[in-house]
Amino acid sequence: MTNIKVKEHKTVSTAHNEDYRILIRSVSEQFEHTEPLPAEETDKIELMTYGSFLKKANLVKKGESFYITYKETQTIGFEGCTTTIKIAEDGSRVALLRFGKVNTQLVIQRDYRNICYYETEVGPITLGVTGDGIACDLSEPAGGTAKFSYLLDADDPTALINRTTLEIQVEKVK
Repeated sequence: MTNIKVKEHKTVSTAHNEDYRILIRSVSEQFEHTEPLPAEETDKIELMTYGSFLKKANLVKKGESFYITYKETQTIGFEGCTTTIKIAEDGSRVALLRFGKVNTQLVIQRDYRNICYYETEVGPITLGVTGDGIACDLSEPAGGTAKFSYLLDADDPTALINRTTLEIQVEKVK
């Protein structure tokens, strides 16, 4: 049996006039050519914050999406940014949008590889993003849970790959 070293980050932040508690659990694993790298490359992050949650009709496509919006903290390096996670009600698509000091747009669709723009502190890069799975059990106004996973590659599907699984719980607090 292998001992797994895990980097863990936990943070709690509060924002004024936000009426939903948002809990995000993230697990990222590193792979090289589909072979897992050593276990110490696993990164776990748990973030609890407050933000907004709503459901809106999509203007371009039929159907509706849930929007989860919160302010980032310094813990994961994006202080000064606002993140919106847009999840299609039917679970077909997720968009991770970050605006502020750095801008990011990741579009996740099951079994489809999108090329996305990602800004870092040292400059922008493009990433290939392939969705593994999306499950949406959200409802307004109660909240609920959404879970999705995706593969990230540095614009080359045969290079270093990062598989990230996010579980998001949204709960009305006011």
